[in-house]
Amino acid sequence: MTGRARTADPYRDVDVIDSRAPRFNQAVIGSLSLLAFLLGVEWLPAVLAAQLAIGLTLGRRFCLPCAFYFEVVQPRVGEGRLEDARPPRFANLLGVVFLGGATVAFVAGAATVGWALTLLVAGLALLAASTGLCLGCEAYVWIARLRGIRVRRHPERHRVDPADFGLGPGDGTVAVLFKSPYCLSCQRWWEELSAAGAPTTLVDVRERPDLASRYAVRHTPLVVAVDAASGAVVAAHRDDPEPSAVREVLRLVGRDRAASPLPA
Repeated sequence: MTGRARTADPYRDVDVIDSRAPRFNQAVIGSLSLLAFLLGVEWLPAVLAAQLAIGLTLGRRFCLPCAFYFEVVQPRVGEGRLEDARPPRFANLLGVVFLGGATVAFVAGAATVGWALTLLVAGLALLAASTGLCLGCEAYVWIARLRGIRVRRHPERHRVDPADFGLGPGDGTVAVLFKSPYCLSCQRWWEELSAAGAPTTLVDVRERPDLASRYAVRHTPLVVAVDAASGAVVAAHRDDPEPSAVREVLRLVGRDRAASPLPA
């Protein structure tokens, strides 16, 4: 059984990455770091640090967990949601720093410090792998905002499963509005879309945390224009409904049927 075909080459389109790949890599690094502690293998953190460093400098082909995911796992499960590659790359860099520090501590005879750093990596990596909460990635986003760097979500390459939103091939292009309670910008978006009679599906992230997690919706509002036949996201907008953003969404979705909430 094979999944959805790739829309991004994992070795050439290095500005984006299948969101499942970092989690697979984190599962491997976290598990091996924990195993090193349980078995008392002091050299293993050095190997893990070296592997992360090699992947960062030479590319994904030389990152063994990444290559295994792209060559063995992804062809079977399909490509996941694409995301900006910079946050997980920064998280890997932090892994190099901490595991490298652990290695230096072991060499210096400070085993307690070495194991503390190793367990820190294990805990953070396994947390990210199991829940999707990558603190290293979030640190990058926070630093990027301070420096005025925009973290790209690449909506033009992003796909969703239309069935998640009750959409079928005959629905054309539909606006999906992710909203939350007490979100004034969400209310403004809804007023703009409903006033125009735009085909819209509402997703309350409090009532549908599964969809918010699946599509990494961390802030509301998020408005995406979805081709219901293919699941392709043809536009995405956040924050207040600027006139240009509203015009683009209305142009893409048309105004031929009334808005409707997503069934619970």
